[in-house]
This record gives sequence, C-alpha cells and structure tokens, in this order.
Amino acid sequence: MAEPTAAPQEIVVVQRPRRADAARNFDALLAAAREAFAEHGADASLEDIARRAGVGIGTLYRNFPTRRHLFESVYAEEVNALAAVAVELADQEPWAALTGWLRRFVEYTVTKRAVREALNGESDIFLACRQSMFDAGGPLLTRAQQAGVARADMSFDDLLRMVSGITSVAFVEEGQRDRVLEIALDGVRARG
Repeated sequence: MAEPTAAPQEIVVVQRPRRADAARNFDALLAAAREAFAEHGADASLEDIARRAGVGIGTLYRNFPTRRHLFESVYAEEVNALAAVAVELADQEPWAALTGWLRRFVEYTVTKRAVREALNGESDIFLACRQSMFDAGGPLLTRAQQAGVARADMSFDDLLRMVSGITSVAFVEEGQRDRVLEIALDGVRARG
C-alpha cells in the first residue's frame, strides 16, 4: 500500500448545501447527531438532534430526508475525518502516526456502533467506508512495520479488530479504556 499523501476521496451521502447559513445548519446537525448517537445510540431522538443543532425539525428533514440518510451521513463524515487524520499524520514518525490515527479511530467507533446498530449493516456506505479506512490507515501500519517499530506479523484488519474489541466493552472508570488501549498498543510494538 502506498503512503497517504493527497487528500482522500470523500464519501458523500447527502450533498452539503452551498449557502453559508444552510451549510452551518448542515454541519450543526451532523455534530449534534454524532453527539446524540454517542449518548443514546440508534434510538436518539431526531427532535433532540434538531434542538441540539439549534434548528427546527423541518431543517433536519430538508437536509436529511430520512433517518437513514442522517445515520449514513454521520458515519461517512466520521470516516472522511479518519482519512483526513491519516493524511495529517503521514509526516510524523511512523509509530506516532500509527498510534495517533488509532486514538482517533477509537473515538470513531462510538459513532460507528450506533449507526451500524440502526442500519444492521445493510448499507453500501459501509463497504465504501471500510475501504476508505483501509486506504487511510493501512499505509500507516505498513510504514510502521517497514520502520521496524510495529510487529510484522499482523495485518491492518487484525489491528482494527483488536482496537474495535477494546472499544466494545464497558469500562468501570474514566481513563480505563485509554489505559487498556495503551497496553494493547504495547503489544503491537516490534520487539528487539
């Protein structure tokens, strides 16, 4: 895999409005939806999302005609952000780039879980998003492996599954997830 050097191809589900005020509303709705899904999962209220964004429910439906459009748009936006982070981190030392991207991936998994629950994996967006994540993060692992700082006996899929597993459990205290992630990442480091 080649190292990410250019801006990644964005996954677009619903077209962002061009007018500045409409674009602000669109962005506010996505941010509010991401927050609501993280807090309440797939059952987050659309009315609550509109209220959090400071807009009426009609504005939400003008931008996202169905609940599914909103779920897919939030999911695609998160994956687009992950791809952009990979580009931003590409100039860092290989280990710092890889672990920086994985920390952002952990934040993404909260949204992914809520959206996947709502859509039951029945979306073509998931396939495009999965490929985008592999295209963005895979080269960071490859570069870390080539630099001798990450284990050579693991695939990017292995790494994502490990980190996803960590994020899927409930933790008893603030900061425990981050400690467990650090322990797991220590196992990713190359020895010797």
